[in-house]
Amino acid sequence: MTTKPDAALGKAMETRQSVRNFDPDVRIPHAEVTEMIQEAISAPSACNLQSWYFAVVDTPAGKEQLRSFFLPFNRPQLDTASTIVMIFGNTKSHEAYRDLWQKAYENGQVTAEKRDEILKTFLPFYESATQDFLKNDATVDASLAAMQLMLAAQLHGYVTNPIGGYDPSKAAIAMGLDPKQYVPVMAVAIGKPAPAGNLGENLAVKSIRYAPEQVMKFITD
Repeated sequence: MTTKPDAALGKAMETRQSVRNFDPDVRIPHAEVTEMIQEAISAPSACNLQSWYFAVVDTPAGKEQLRSFFLPFNRPQLDTASTIVMIFGNTKSHEAYRDLWQKAYENGQVTAEKRDEILKTFLPFYESATQDFLKNDATVDASLAAMQLMLAAQLHGYVTNPIGGYDPSKAAIAMGLDPKQYVPVMAVAIGKPAPAGNLGENLAVKSIRYAPEQVMKFITD
């Protein structure tokens, strides 16, 4: 028996569109942004490392920092979005892994034996991993959180635009982060769509998607 997604979530997935022009007069309270990120970080992650980090920009000064490394064709989102969240992968998330599982033990969520088993299994693996592996792993984690953030924003009544058009070599430094630790994955612009008559490049119709059979196959052998 097939179980369909929750009606609200299903509608969010079905109606989500990438908006390029937002209503510049809309402001999103910090408490609501925090709530959306709280919802986003319920996303799965490799070994529960939660290798993501969010830099939230919603002021003119912050947008000037973004302007220093965003590509010109993403300026409409930058100029008009209420909030832009730069999402990074954290390649050193394993350094807090002991604290995470100790807290789970203290909360009664795992036994001491299970805590120790997890730490002995996964922590040495990440402590000895190459930087390339850590970057790839953190990128996957942060990408999952990014998609979940867009759906959370949709459920809060906002629209979004995922942005990859920027110079990744400058992103972490511009946000005051260590570029060796934090890998830029995506920016997500959040806000309300521009008022009718000022939509600019906003999509007026749902984009055409490939049929499932064009992008999948069942592996039987």
